[in-house]
Amino acid sequence: MYKLFLTLRYLRKRRIAYFAILAVALCTAMVLIVTSVMGGFLDQLVRKARGLLGDVIVDNGSYRGFPLYDEFIADVSQWPEIVRATPLIYAYGIMRLETSPRTMTVQVVGMRLQDVYVVNAFKQGLFYEKHYPGTTRLSPQQQPLMGLSGRAPLLPEPYRSALEQSRAAGVVDGDSSETELTQYLKELGAPPIPGMFALNSLDDSRAPALAGEERYGMILGRDLVARRMPDGRYERSSSRPLGLFAELTLVPVGDSGTADQPVKERFRYADDSRTGIYEIDSKSVYVEFEHLQKLLLMDAEKRADGGADIPARCSQIQVKLRDGVDPYAIARRLAEHYRGLANDPRFKLDDLDRQFVLTVDAITWDKSQAHLIGPVEHEKQLVTILFGIISLVAAVLVLCILYMIVLQKTRDIGIIKSIGGSSAGVAAIFLAYGGAVGMVGSAIGATLGVLFVRNINAVQDYLVWQFGWRVWDRSVYSFDEIPSTVRSFDVVVVVACAILASTLGAVVSAWRAGAMHPVESLRYE
Repeated sequence: MYKLFLTLRYLRKRRIAYFAILAVALCTAMVLIVTSVMGGFLDQLVRKARGLLGDVIVDNGSYRGFPLYDEFIADVSQWPEIVRATPLIYAYGIMRLETSPRTMTVQVVGMRLQDVYVVNAFKQGLFYEKHYPGTTRLSPQQQPLMGLSGRAPLLPEPYRSALEQSRAAGVVDGDSSETELTQYLKELGAPPIPGMFALNSLDDSRAPALAGEERYGMILGRDLVARRMPDGRYERSSSRPLGLFAELTLVPVGDSGTADQPVKERFRYADDSRTGIYEIDSKSVYVEFEHLQKLLLMDAEKRADGGADIPARCSQIQVKLRDGVDPYAIARRLAEHYRGLANDPRFKLDDLDRQFVLTVDAITWDKSQAHLIGPVEHEKQLVTILFGIISLVAAVLVLCILYMIVLQKTRDIGIIKSIGGSSAGVAAIFLAYGGAVGMVGSAIGATLGVLFVRNINAVQDYLVWQFGWRVWDRSVYSFDEIPSTVRSFDVVVVVACAILASTLGAVVSAWRAGAMHPVESLRYE
């Protein structure tokens, strides 16, 4: 009983111990913050990469792509393990929005939209598809113009019915900041209209309409059409309404591998996508697969010399598997099946196209992103170890402070031993003291660390607003916000290590106290 009594008494009365508690708290908070941010960055990287890809990726790594993709998809779609497979085209181009003089270099992705909805999580990041379900498409379309019914804005069909459907489902726009339109609707007492629509000024009736020439649709990365605010929401401009023209310049690659004449095409802004990865949201646009294929001269055509026809090509195939299927085994089967098409008598391929087919490989989504995920995993381990080593200063500080207390309490130790206290009992007092310092310090540090991590984006927003100092640069770290998730496992491990380090730091002092001779202790001073 005396051990607990003296431990608590020393903890309360010896104020020098507060410095040890402070050191443990700061080191615990520091390690927990670093572990949480790095771990959150890794988790977010894995989650975002997983959401953008199918379970298996079929690719040959060539800008010119590979043929027989439709034939391959038709074959493997019969396999019971396959849910859906879809081809994609990746290219680069220069884009300019109609209302902006600025040109931007973008990655252009050709896709079959309905197939992509099934294969990966692309649909979840579409703004207008969320609030106007079923209206986003990449086929030729006109611009939706908002009309007026009395003083209240009115949308054309099918947007009006789609908006009523999403409202009935309880869908709320928490992604956009207030605009003049939302403020005006609030004054009227009308429900908000998400997004930005141009007002019909083509005739005096001001009726809602679909107007203008039909052009293929284009989905833009959200950072290309909206400005991210410090609070994380996006500010939409009336100069960039839905249906706005976007001019895209592409450079096709001919059959010989040389660049062909650039081609220009006008698209209509059909929706915007947010993946949460800044590099993608600020530089990617998405268009109809077959249309991009034709613009890049990757569609099928007949040879002028009368030889074998040139088959259509794609850049990549993403495959969605059923739950419980081994993706590594299926990837091997897919690669073997595709390479087997090179010698399939159904197809007549020249040497170049046969070479394209033979170089195709299939890998799982995690292997395709291993060059990104692997280094981040190692970086997390390295940084955690480094900060753990730095945090050993807390254990050293506990050792020094407890050793000083032992020297100051030499007579107390002699009295305890003279009335029957054992050496182990005396040593246990100081071991418990070190453990108590670790428990109190780690509890304070864990609390501070969790609160800081959960509010880390608000802290950065304040630094940007007050001092113009941005720690997390989205263009460098890819994600548009700092990871702010704390895992319970990390908290338990960090707290346990802090308590253990403090207890080990007390071992020398406890041994010194336990080894003291009672007579010599009483003679002290």
